[in-house]
Amino acid sequence: MINIAVIGYGFRGKVLSNNILKLNENVRITAIMDTRNEEIRKDLGELADPIRFYDTVDELLDHEKLDGVIISTRCSSHTRVAVKVMQKGIPCILEKPVATNMEDLMTLKSAYESSGTEVAVPFSLRLSPLGQAAKEIADSGKLGSIEHVQAINNVSYGSVYFQNWYRDDKETGGLFLQKATHDFDLIQYILGLKPVWVSAVKSKQIFKGNKQAGLKCEACEEQHTCLESAVLHRKKGEPVHGEMCCFATDTGNEDSGSAIIEYESGMHASYSQNFFARNKAGTRTFRFLGYKGTMEFDYYTNRIQVFMHHTNRVETYDIPPGNDSHGGGDIAVCQSLLDTITQGVPSQTPLEEAMVSALLCLKATSSAETRISQEVKWTD
Repeated sequence: MINIAVIGYGFRGKVLSNNILKLNENVRITAIMDTRNEEIRKDLGELADPIRFYDTVDELLDHEKLDGVIISTRCSSHTRVAVKVMQKGIPCILEKPVATNMEDLMTLKSAYESSGTEVAVPFSLRLSPLGQAAKEIADSGKLGSIEHVQAINNVSYGSVYFQNWYRDDKETGGLFLQKATHDFDLIQYILGLKPVWVSAVKSKQIFKGNKQAGLKCEACEEQHTCLESAVLHRKKGEPVHGEMCCFATDTGNEDSGSAIIEYESGMHASYSQNFFARNKAGTRTFRFLGYKGTMEFDYYTNRIQVFMHHTNRVETYDIPPGNDSHGGGDIAVCQSLLDTITQGVPSQTPLEEAMVSALLCLKATSSAETRISQEVKWTD
């Protein structure tokens, strides 16, 4: 049997554990560590019977003989938990962001380099069929050497970052770390280059206000008129991404941000993300430009177009998404962990690359806050 423990059995922990169980009949979830153990036992019903529940990470790691671990705790504890798992030499999935501040990132880097433990990070953009196809086209030479990147991420479900626990930017590290880390990882994956400088700005223009801290939509006098009201959305049968007022004094996170990134070859990328675009305004579009051609693709349409520069030819590829909520990325990261456990195969999303993405996000945040360009390096 392949014994897997889940540390942090919230939404993501449940998604990943369900996927890994489906991939191999020999997999079993033997242990769970969470602060909501009794609630989880009740939700799992009979499925909870063979699972051992723990209140602390140390207790779980000291008592269980494990082949793999899924780490999906709250963001600020990712590093602390990952270090303990790596010290035991257990392959794991580590949810992003892999760290939320520079001190944690340096601690994680040191632990990873000394342990040699394989870690897979759920970077769904690169792991999805669309990301894999884009990488294949870029590597084919069809575009020529890629010398410029343009990327836009208008998040149509952006209220999730202002109406539930994600609103606490001390927990999330801000929205470069929460969202752009995926996009930055995809860009460096396709380029095969490391970032060296970043200049960034961020704004909070919409999701701010003077409503009472801790106010819930159902307690607000504007619950039937506010365009962000969970009560109104539920009434209309629309998705609800949280219950808290996003115009309250305790709402954190910027609601848009942009970065200019220089890479080691001298080429650069422009990136912009927005969290108040809605419905058909949502897009996650990348343009990779070489001398021979431009590749454009959008994760909302799952379509790649290649525009050849010196002929009138346009190639179009429709790439069916994978069979999970992240376009196939969740299944792929679970398979990566299983391949490491059963065959010794290295992770498809190595921690060293995830740490570079996190470093870039932290430097972008620092640039936006200081209004000074930041060198993307480890020496701080």
